[in-house]
This record gives sequence, structure tokens and C-alpha cells, in this order.
Amino acid sequence: MRTLATLTLTALVAGVIAVALKSHWSERPAGEPIRVESQRVIVENQTARAWQGVSVTINAYYRATKPALEPGGRLDLPLPNLETWLGHRFDVAREHVSRVEVHATDASGKPVSIDWGDTGR
Repeated sequence: MRTLATLTLTALVAGVIAVALKSHWSERPAGEPIRVESQRVIVENQTARAWQGVSVTINAYYRATKPALEPGGRLDLPLPNLETWLGHRFDVAREHVSRVEVHATDASGKPVSIDWGDTGR
């Protein structure tokens, strides 16, 4: 009888801990949708809808595009691979990221616009 009570109590405590952990992690705020890490810019679609025609502009000169970014999807942009429309590459030894702009259209046709860094406002 004592073993049954111990097992029941253990299962109850485990269930309470599982519910508490699930609640904690699901309520945790998402990280920033735009991050600059080392020599890369990371853009994450943290919405529930896919984005179409994704355009990322860095420091108003360097641009990268992607046709689509699914919900939860991540766009990883190594800075040395970025170019201006004239073909000049981002020089990580001489430049730093001061601004990132993301523009797209979500699956319902609404515009998506996210800014990071110095927006000049």
C-alpha cells in the first residue's frame, strides 16, 4: 500500500513539474526577429504566416533577397557575402552593421516591415 501511495505521489509531482515547465517555455518571449551575431545577420519569421518576396537591406547599401520565408524559418546572411548593387562586398574589417531593414508580404497580402538598429527617427 505504501508503494502505491509513493508511486501516485511521484506521478502527481512529475505531472505538476511538466505542466509548470511547459507553461514557462510556452510563455517565454521569442528572441528578436533580427539579430547581428559575429559576422552574420539573422532574420527569423516569428509570425504564424509565410512571408513572400523577402528583402533585407543592411546599412542602406547591402541587400539580400529570398523568395519566401516560412513561419519559424530563418534567413542566415554572412556579412562577407553581401554586395551593393555595384558589386562592392561588405568589409567586416572596416564596416559594422548599424541598421537592418526587412520588408516582405505575408500570406494574407499584408506588408511586413521590421527595422533593427539606428532607424534615424
